Amino acid sequence: MSSFLFVMQTDAYQGLKIQEALDQVLITAAFDQSVSLLLLDDAVFHFYKNQRNEQIACKDIAAIYRSLEIYDIEQIYVEQESLIQRGLIQSELLIPVTLISRKDLATTLNKFDCVLSA
Repeated sequence: MSSFLFVMQTDAYQGLKIQEALDQVLITAAFDQSVSLLLLDDAVFHFYKNQRNEQIACKDIAAIYRSLEIYDIEQIYVEQESLIQRGLIQSELLIPVTLISRKDLATTLNKFDCVLSA
């Protein structure tokens, strides 16, 4: 079994890119691959509990993130500096995550067979 890390960096509601990336994540996991996520930069807003997507007429991605456990996607990383820079704290996030520091990114990336930008 290969290990995949999907790295997300863009805001949640910028077109279909994120929806397509999440589809790739779920499809990969459905084929019994080891899948993890890493959210950096504006992507940390994906996990913000108080999203109001109905105001911009977009699909609620929070429901997809809450279903990750069903697909055995349990390793979810968020860069701590990205949270701090955007004024967020871990308790404001939708699901449990593992915080990693920017200095530990290279070590984390090297743990996976395949790293994909999503």
